[in-house]
Parts: sequence; structure tokens; C-alpha cells
Amino acid sequence: MRKCRNRHLVCACILAAVLCLIGGCLLFAKFKCSRDASSNQITTELFAMDTYITMTAYGRDAETALSDAEDKLIELEQLWSVTDPDSDIYAVNHSDGQPVSVNEETAELLSFALQMAEEANGALEPTIYPVLTAWGFTTEENRVPSDAEITELLKNVGYERIRQEDMTVQLESGMMLDLGAVGKGYAGDLAAQVLKDNGITSALLDLGGNIQAVGTKPDGSPWRLGLRDPFSGGTLGVLEISNQAVVTSGAYERYFIGEDGKHYGHIIDPTTGHPAESGLASATVIADEGRLCDALSTSLYVMGMEHAIEYWQQHQNFEMILITENGEIYLTDGVADSFVLDSYHSNMTVHVIQDEEI
Repeated sequence: MRKCRNRHLVCACILAAVLCLIGGCLLFAKFKCSRDASSNQITTELFAMDTYITMTAYGRDAETALSDAEDKLIELEQLWSVTDPDSDIYAVNHSDGQPVSVNEETAELLSFALQMAEEANGALEPTIYPVLTAWGFTTEENRVPSDAEITELLKNVGYERIRQEDMTVQLESGMMLDLGAVGKGYAGDLAAQVLKDNGITSALLDLGGNIQAVGTKPDGSPWRLGLRDPFSGGTLGVLEISNQAVVTSGAYERYFIGEDGKHYGHIIDPTTGHPAESGLASATVIADEGRLCDALSTSLYVMGMEHAIEYWQQHQNFEMILITENGEIYLTDGVADSFVLDSYHSNMTVHVIQDEEI
């Protein structure tokens, strides 16, 4: 599974988020497991799902819990990889239009992705993979495809043409499925649940920039995360969360400069087949579930500010921080008191979005 999107949060207290992409490489390497006996803190660092992952948990059983969480992440990678011939997604993509039976967790993830695609009116598109490949965002061989090539590829894009019945999935011949737009968030949810099932009440997970908090810090205070400045690459401000997930999407890291001198970001607008030009520099989503944050951060970025605000007003089951390309910040009322700009950015214009604002 390849995740063609960028979101970067730097944990201001414990973690430094490493910004990467979810990919199809079934590679797992455990770099370090450290212990702080005085606080019952265990931190493990690993490379899995083609991204760097850091997980910190507190408690007597933290080491066992983190080991179980690692196993879960590897299990999910083996199910959702786009390139592994043994994965569910590979089987669906190479079925030549025939129905394929998949694992229950794959079916649940796909069902959620289709639900979000419908709610976002196609701004989230789980069948966009061939277009991403044409631009080189899945191969690292970037190029600008011709309009004719994009038009042809878009004929095989359309979430509404995916057929799913329970744990059976069927694609039309020529279509390809990639659940990267929701997979890392969903994996974070399941890894966090593994920790909770092991009795962990305080933990912070960083899956390549996707942040998942279990409870609060051990002293009861909220976790403090540094939000990435999409223009300078530094920290824009500090966001406090407890028992929530946070994901940011933006095209400021993953991009290439074409021969025409134009900046081409990795987030594709499914309606055009070209990199999204929505007027947003980044979109951050804060919610109870990582899968929702993952899906919405891309969707809202593609929608642009006005449609993102309309979507929030209709649903309001999440909070968001939008940064426009002209350097203004729009954030929802529910997060206004938990996000503070640092002194260097204190002169930025901040707009608080109210329920009735259009």
C-alpha cells in the first residue's frame, strides 16, 4: 500500500515526527526499544509500512503492549500492500474483474473508505492509484503526463464502481485500488486499541506523521504537538490534545518541479487528474479516530477552504486547522483554545470558524 500524501506533526514533548509515505514495501525493522524505569516509559522505534514509526507507552505492561502493537501493524501491512503478491489489495487489483474474498479488516477499511468518498463527494478517491503512478509519485520517477494520458487513466477511476458485499470485493478490469488515504490512520486506531486492551492508559504513537494519542500524559496533562509550518518547514505553533488523533495533509514536502518550472504536489484532484490547486497550503484534522483524520485531511485539502468549511458545518464530528497559500489560518471554534501560535508566527491572521459561518 502506498500512501501518496504528506502530513507532518512534530511532537513537542517526546517525539520528532519523521515525514514519509506509506508504500507497498513489506519491510520491517526495529531500530530501538528504550526504557525509562523511573516512569515506566517504553519507547520503540521501527520501520514498517515503508514509514518510520515511533510509539511511546507508559505502564508496567508497556513493553508487552508495544510488542503486540508492532505485530498488529505488520499484520495490517501484509493485508494492504499494493505491491505484495500475497496481500488482499494486490489480489483485488490483479483479479481481472473477478470477485475476491478479503480479510475482515480489509473489508472494514474499504467500507469506511467508500463511505468517506461518498461523503466527500469524490474528493477522496481510493481508485486514483494509476494516476498517481503516471505522475511518478509511486515510483519516484516524476514526470508530467499528457492530457490525453490522464483522460485515458481517469476512465478507470471511480469509487462508485467498486462492488463490495461483506468480505467480497470486485473491481472492473483496469481499475486499481489503493487504501493509502485511510490506511495509516486506521492502522493507528487498531494499534492504539491493542495498547488499551493491554491496560495502557497513556501512550503516543507517531506513524510517519500520523499522531495517535492514548489518554493524556502520565501526569494528566494534555499531549503537546508542534504543528508544521508549510512554508518554512519549522514549527507553526503548539496543539494540545488528549485521547485524539491528528493528521495534516499538504503538498509542501512531496512534490517535484517540472520542466516548465511549475511546482507539482503529490495530492491529486480526482476530478482533473492533476495535482490539487485548492488555495490551501495544509489541512490539519483533529478527531477521536485516526481513520477519520486521515481521510478528511486529504479530502479537505482537495476541496479548498470554502467547501471544507461547509463540510465541517454539516458534520462537526472533527476539528480542523486550515492554512491558506496566502498565509492565513482558519480553525474551528472547538480547537481555538488548544492551539497557540509560536512567537515567530504571532502576526499571522487567524480566523475562528463558527457554526453559522459560511
